[in-house]
Amino acid sequence: MWAAPDPTDMATVRFRDPAGSVRKGTWGDNGIEFGGETYDPDEVDVLPPSDPTKIVCVGLNYANHAEEEGMEIPERPLLFLKPPNAVAGHGDTVTLPEGKEKVEHEIEFGVVIGEQCKNVPESEAMDVVEGYTIANDVSNRDDQRQEQNWIRGKAFDNACPLGPVVADPEDVPEHADVELRVNGEVRQSSNTAEFIFTVPELIAEITQYLTLEAGDVIITGTPAGVAPLEDGDSVELEIEGIGTLEHGVTR
Repeated sequence: MWAAPDPTDMATVRFRDPAGSVRKGTWGDNGIEFGGETYDPDEVDVLPPSDPTKIVCVGLNYANHAEEEGMEIPERPLLFLKPPNAVAGHGDTVTLPEGKEKVEHEIEFGVVIGEQCKNVPESEAMDVVEGYTIANDVSNRDDQRQEQNWIRGKAFDNACPLGPVVADPEDVPEHADVELRVNGEVRQSSNTAEFIFTVPELIAEITQYLTLEAGDVIITGTPAGVAPLEDGDSVELEIEGIGTLEHGVTR
């Protein structure tokens, strides 16, 4: 069974209870709590932490990742989208696109939007944030390198595991450690202090151009260390103050 996350404090989780009902509870040391009952996380289906209409992604938001990709640091955030079909959850298995040799992991700090918003000033950006989560921007490099809109490269089914919880921003350090492991081996390790563009800067920039809805997610870029995933891999993505998102991989 998949290991439970270890959030610093109680965090919000969406799950399907044994009767098949979708619930929104809190996940703490004693398990998942909802309606006066406590559920064993291994006996319920942990769902993606929100039901986004879109995932707004930020490219090259760590200088060391830009360097490993041989690209210049952008002067403004590089933005692209992942659609709802890309969403997967804690404990799910990501199916890699058939016939693609280089499909890579990218751990990312996720921002869950709490209300519909547009033209949000940077000074008010945190007012529209419900909380923080973890994402894996799974990327099909075979096709990404051949197209400009990255539909084949970034938007395929299961291409964005999210979760396992939404943590209160107050429970997440301003500069949080991020680490991704594949089969127990550390592949990516960094800290959000290395962001080129901060969360408020990203929200202000994004909402100049499009309306964000409650439940939408912004994923804020990945550090250096991206590498291919293979059939049978077990992936753990850990961010300080949020917990650990786990998923499998198959071809």
